[in-house]
Amino acid sequence: MVARAREFFGLERNVTAASGAVFLLGFGEELWKKFLPKYLEALGASIPVIGLFGTAEDFLDAIYQYPGGWIADRFGRRRAFLFFLGLACVGYLIYFFSSSWPLIFLGLVFAMAWQSMASPAMFAVIGDALPPEKRAMGFSVQSILKRVPIVIAPVAGGVLIASLGITSGIRVGLIATLVIAAFTALLIRFINITHEVHQSVNIFGVWHSLHNGLKRLLISDIFIRVCEGMADVLVIIYVTNVLHMSVARFGTLLAILFLTTILIYVPAAKAADRVGRRPFIVATFCAFALYPLAIISAHDFTGLVIAFIIGGLREIGEPARKAMIVDFAKPQLRARSVGLYYLLRSLAITPAAAIGGLMWKVSPQTPFILAGAFGIIGTLLFAATVRESAE
Repeated sequence: MVARAREFFGLERNVTAASGAVFLLGFGEELWKKFLPKYLEALGASIPVIGLFGTAEDFLDAIYQYPGGWIADRFGRRRAFLFFLGLACVGYLIYFFSSSWPLIFLGLVFAMAWQSMASPAMFAVIGDALPPEKRAMGFSVQSILKRVPIVIAPVAGGVLIASLGITSGIRVGLIATLVIAAFTALLIRFINITHEVHQSVNIFGVWHSLHNGLKRLLISDIFIRVCEGMADVLVIIYVTNVLHMSVARFGTLLAILFLTTILIYVPAAKAADRVGRRPFIVATFCAFALYPLAIISAHDFTGLVIAFIIGGLREIGEPARKAMIVDFAKPQLRARSVGLYYLLRSLAITPAAAIGGLMWKVSPQTPFILAGAFGIIGTLLFAATVRESAE
């Protein structure tokens, strides 16, 4: 029974260890991560400074992707994970000992190492350890384990902060994260992948090595993520200010979205591994395009429930998309290829949220309509230009 379950879910030893590490440290970080803006405020930061912190987080997430991939290809997956974990722990310690808000920015430089630098290494582990027909399921399991802490840990962190206060609560959460990091390091030790010898190729060489299909996927994915970035940050404002729903009801809608996502991961990934990636990526891109349009089409709570179910369906093809990226990447450049993909995508979509905010001034519906248009363009581009077979 256990062997059959491992086979079904693609739970190869290296994938299990890496996914477990993502789960453990993710749980630790989510104890306090959502409350960092209040921590900054408690340390004297103004609202513009808190906004700048969010921008800094997005920027670091973009520029760390490629170096993370380079390190994973150069020194191996296990060493890379341990190095990223060590950097993140330095960041947690800086957060803990910070007496003023500028130090939080310094801590962010280190703390983001796990979230961003480790991502290409995770892709590479799944690509190295699993055959193509198992990769979508591998990404599905990893995505579920990454999202479960987002649902559970902030509740525990909120209780901690409510009882101890914002500063003491976050610092206790940081201590817990450092303890969890020690167990994460032990789990990483089980990763043992023999990867091909590192090739001395610069970033331009990696770009030229990318499969044409991967470049086309990147272009369509940029349109889709502009769609996401332009509207997502405004959804809570639209639901509460325009449709006059309570924050509690918005929380319920988010729970519906996450539940939908978790429920579809495994069956969608299994089907994608059997029939191919492309139909599921088209489906997920369609859901991205429809979500903002469904939000502004809703006039009551029932309509919003439908919209948020569509929002959850945005993940139906995410394991398939990630598997396609790995399929197209050359094995000896796998982590760097993933890192370059996400570097370019993240940099390209950075202005999307700011543009959405400006469009709100035209009317609250405008950024959602514009987002839907970008989503439709991205879907059509993918359907017209990307094939799974080598070209």
